[in-house]
Amino acid sequence: QVQLVESGGGLVQAGGSLRLSCAASGRTFSIYAMGWFRQAPGKEREFVAAIKWSGDDTSYADFVKGRFTISRDNAKNTVYLQMNSLKPEDTAVYYCAADYYGRSWYNGNSYDFWGQGTQVTVSS
Repeated sequence: QVQLVESGGGLVQAGGSLRLSCAASGRTFSIYAMGWFRQAPGKEREFVAAIKWSGDDTSYADFVKGRFTISRDNAKNTVYLQMNSLKPEDTAVYYCAADYYGRSWYNGNSYDFWGQGTQVTVSS
């Protein structure tokens, strides 16, 4: 089992920045990758970014490339999502998730554990 706790969400103006954190505990040594997803009201959950738990591989959704950066600190068992140049359409609940088996980074159904989510609201 892995427990995930997100933090860092909030209200920010368009063009501003936020850094989300996801602290993992439990059987973290079995994690293959960590991902960030988001879900806006009335919309489906969508992939944002992912990073392998070891190594440098990362992946981003096209709509965040050049604006968001995913990183991790293995010593702290924490994954971060640095979000810059935020837009009102980035408003959503952001979730981190842990993938044990490395099936598909882009498919939320491939992830085994999820955090409770953190709200990000970008005002225009």
